[in-house]
Amino acid sequence: MDSHKELQHRGTFECELCGLTAPYSYYGQKPPNAYPISLSEDSYVIKDPFTSDKDKFLILGSHCSLCRKRVCAGTDCSLFYSKRFCVPCVKLHLKEFPLEIRQDLEKKTRSKLHSSKTANSKDPKQS
Repeated sequence: MDSHKELQHRGTFECELCGLTAPYSYYGQKPPNAYPISLSEDSYVIKDPFTSDKDKFLILGSHCSLCRKRVCAGTDCSLFYSKRFCVPCVKLHLKEFPLEIRQDLEKKTRSKLHSSKTANSKDPKQS
C-alpha cells in the first residue's frame, strides 16, 4: 500500500467562524503514519508542511460538539474541554464550564477589549 497516497489532499477545511481555509489530508481520530496516536475527537488533519518528517501532522480543527459548526483549533474560535466547543457555544453555556475555563475566557475577552481600545486610540497621523 502506498502510504503517500493516504496523505494526499482530500478536501478543504474552512472554519465557519474566522474563515480560515486549508487543504486537509485526513479526517478522523487516527491520522496515517501516526501509529501510537489516537485523537480524542474526529479532526481535520494535514501533514505538517514545516517538516519533512512524515509522522508529523497539524490539527486544523473539528466540529463543535453542540452546534456542529466546523471550527478551527485557534483559541479565538474554539476550545477543547473533553469535547470541542465553538466560542459562541461556550459563551451560551458558560455556567456549565468549570471556573478556570470561565476565568480564562473572561481574561481573553478583557485583553481583546484592551488591545482594540489601544489600537483605536493611536492616531496614525501622529506616527
